[in-house]
Order: sequence, then C-alpha cells, then structure tokens
Amino acid sequence: MSDQFEYPWQYNFPPFFTLQLHTETRAKQISAWRTLLLNYCKFSKTCTLDVREASHHPLLSNTSINRKLNTEVVLAILSDLQRTQNAAPIDKQRFRWEIYWHTLEEWGNLIYNHIVSRGATNSVLTLFELSQGEDVRDEEFFGLETEVLIKALRVLEKNGKCEVILSEDLQGVKFF
Repeated sequence: MSDQFEYPWQYNFPPFFTLQLHTETRAKQISAWRTLLLNYCKFSKTCTLDVREASHHPLLSNTSINRKLNTEVVLAILSDLQRTQNAAPIDKQRFRWEIYWHTLEEWGNLIYNHIVSRGATNSVLTLFELSQGEDVRDEEFFGLETEVLIKALRVLEKNGKCEVILSEDLQGVKFF
C-alpha cells in the first residue's frame, strides 16, 4: 500500500467541485465523490468530518486547481452516504458527521468473524484490546474510532452476538 493517497482523475477537473445541474451528471458526480470520500477515510483511518471546516479539508479543497467544495455539495455527498448507511450526522445541526467506509453492520461482521476465527467467543475484551491490541493489528478495524466501534458492536448486540459493557470500571464487550 502506498504512503500517499491516490486521487482519481476527476479530482483535477474543475467542474467536479461544482454541483452539476443535469440530474444524471449530478448523480454520477455525487457517486464519484461518495467513493472518493470513503476511500480517503479508509486510507487515512478517519471517521469524522465537520461541514464547517470542509473548505480547509485536504480532500475537499484542491489548491492546485484553486477549487473547493461548498457546503451545499458537501451536504449532498453526506446525505447520499447516509442513504447508503455509510454516514450519520453526530449533531442535530448536521455539522459533524461520522463516515463509515464499511457500514456499521459490515464493521460488526468483520469484528465478529475475527472473534470467531480466534476462538474468542464467551470471552470479554476491552474496547482498547479490540481496536488497538496486538491481536488485531492486521485487522481492518485496527485503530477504529471508539464511537464507531461501539455503534458497530451495538449492531452485533441487537443480533444477540455480544453484550456491550460500558461502566466506570470496564469498557468492553462479551462475545457469544
């Protein structure tokens, strides 16, 4: 894997940064931005985006062609990501968003499959062990932000595959 994120050709095409009026063109543009944003978040292992800071975000502002996405376009992309379950607003004003390059259900399945393959069902793991531990260093969920990890675990919990334990003494999960 390269140490530098590789941008698609559209990223250097000025109209890519302006919301297109034609319905089909706009749909393709939003789809391309959706893919680009998910790939960027996966590459950089970031899960949050603040719309108010979008004009300074390295992905949403291309200084080499002097273009940046305005708030309307950013919100259109995020709304589309929400439709596909790849994003959710964190606050009521819809300024701060979580972005999931895997849906929460997919994250949960990745985690659970890892637990089953390790024979770690019927055991309790801390959230730290699950996202930062040596046993998960090569897993895609290594380094996953705690808030997103908990939401993915809550999906597993609804399906009866684990119990999330969030107390003063322990932040962990018991897998079944």
